Amino acid sequence: MSRGMRRQLPALAIAGLALVAALSGTVYAAAKINGRTIKVKSLPGNRLALGSVPGNRLKPGTIGAGQLAPGSITGIQIDASTLGQVPSAVYAETAQAARDAETAVNAANAQNAQTVNGYQVGCEVGTLPFAGACWQAEASSSALNAPAAAAACAGQGGELPDALSLVAFSQQPSVSLAGGGEWSTDVASFTTLNAYSLAIVSPTGEVDTAVSTATKKFRCVLPLIG
Repeated sequence: MSRGMRRQLPALAIAGLALVAALSGTVYAAAKINGRTIKVKSLPGNRLALGSVPGNRLKPGTIGAGQLAPGSITGIQIDASTLGQVPSAVYAETAQAARDAETAVNAANAQNAQTVNGYQVGCEVGTLPFAGACWQAEASSSALNAPAAAAACAGQGGELPDALSLVAFSQQPSVSLAGGGEWSTDVASFTTLNAYSLAIVSPTGEVDTAVSTATKKFRCVLPLIG
């Protein structure tokens, strides 16, 4: 073997050993370095590849709302039970409850319900359905003059009946008009200004007249309730 060759052998041996050592270190690092060997917070977020960390590996609350891109979360991904009630919805719910309650009260107080133009309607307790309205089943407890009687009915949202309708109502079963006759809304005659007579109907269904200042019992005709 030549002298030059002998000089090159140690150098080649050293280079080979260095290469083996480098490759061994790479293999060792690949085998030994994993997620468990990385210290907490040792890697900044900008060193992670996009998509390398799935959402189920994130702790709840680690990402604030201000860090989310607009449109990145849709309604499908939101648990509706975690959201509070919209203020206007509270009022809408209250309004609906009020309407439901009013309907329930009307239904509870109504009797002889019937359908008119597709709507369920009826009359309050103490009244009878007749001629498309609710007639009070009993005459008033006190006698009043004609203007006062008309005002009393208006205060209840109704009016005095006309004479012929009152005659027809008096013929209904279980209906009895007050003795001495009941007021109707029909003016029979005038004598002077504000002095007039109105038609009254007797218990037998006969029509007579009485001056408006006389006192008679009466009954009101009220609208159907629905």
